[in-house]
Amino acid sequence: MEKNHFWFTLILSVVTALGIVSFALCIASEFKRTKRKDLKLDGRLCYLPGSRAFGLGIAALICLSAAQIIGNFVICKSLCLRERRTSCKAKKTTIASTFLVLSWVSFGVAVILISVATSMNRKQPYGEGWLDGECYIVKDGVYGGAGMLVLVTAGSTLASAIITTRMREVEQGRKVHAQV
Repeated sequence: MEKNHFWFTLILSVVTALGIVSFALCIASEFKRTKRKDLKLDGRLCYLPGSRAFGLGIAALICLSAAQIIGNFVICKSLCLRERRTSCKAKKTTIASTFLVLSWVSFGVAVILISVATSMNRKQPYGEGWLDGECYIVKDGVYGGAGMLVLVTAGSTLASAIITTRMREVEQGRKVHAQV
């Protein structure tokens, strides 16, 4: 039993660390993104140099995705019955399910925000731009908002994992008492 608690704590620590790193990378991207002063115009053509926010945004996406996958693996493992490995019966819990849905919704929105903002921070040469040959600059606070969604995602994933694991432990405890 202690071995399971050790691994559970270790995995949740990894999810927490990945969420914090992803948040920090989003905040760093906010400061390193291309600014209006970087924009160069030549008639109708525009040019934006690449920025470090591109690499930081990619790293933030990788950390966020890894945290979401690992956290959901823990949740799914907790919901599966160990006695019957062929089927996975989900125990319906309103709170854990609410956190899980919140986790996926905030994950989806965060991925969209980070992906779009990161792609805008690539080099935008004259005449090519980001979209239809026009240059676009990420607005203030987009990476910061995405960072907040990263924290919501990681927190709700952790909450759902903890709730489902605790429920499983309680049910296993009841089965042991019933057999005695």
